[in-house]
Amino acid sequence: MSGNSLTPMPDRLGRVVARMDQWLSPIETAFNFLAALCILSLMFIGVIQIVARSVFDAPIWGYIDMIELSMAIFAFMGISYCQRLGGHVRMELLLTQLAGRKQFFLELAATLVALVVITVLIRYGFEHTVRAYDSGDSTIDAEFAVWPSKAVVPLAFSVLWLRLVINALGYLRLFFNPSATPVGVPVIEDVETQARKEAEDAQATGAQA
Repeated sequence: MSGNSLTPMPDRLGRVVARMDQWLSPIETAFNFLAALCILSLMFIGVIQIVARSVFDAPIWGYIDMIELSMAIFAFMGISYCQRLGGHVRMELLLTQLAGRKQFFLELAATLVALVVITVLIRYGFEHTVRAYDSGDSTIDAEFAVWPSKAVVPLAFSVLWLRLVINALGYLRLFFNPSATPVGVPVIEDVETQARKEAEDAQATGAQA
């Protein structure tokens, strides 16, 4: 669950983080929508490919190459959206046992490490994109240009970098004021809370059906 909130915060840093989060969230949602649209399109193209190859003996030209190039879109475009919601896989055995400043300090430290790693990946991802463009790198079969697919990686990681900055500021704020309302950070829920919410969602779905 995201700590997004448009409620005015009593402290200046909270207001700044809330505004940054409000500005970045639509971009993350749009990127995630593009990733989902790419997956949906690949499903339709896959069905057409099977029918065209089996029935008409006329497979789609460059189908394998299109799949290869599109993998970067649905693999990376939604990564910042996932980070915003806290939907990524993470080890919370230690964090769930901590509270207050200790928990927020570890979250801040982990976020700063992630920022360093993503910064390095953005740099080398951009260099690989430029190298592929300059060399005219292409796929083996249909000879599609590779650089647009490679450009997705530094672009998506740049959005993730901004999300991590928001997370870091959010955890820094909570470190100095643990009682403040979380803003711009994923809210950790224990197993009991998650199970209760899943049960409530299941009951709501059953009632609607």
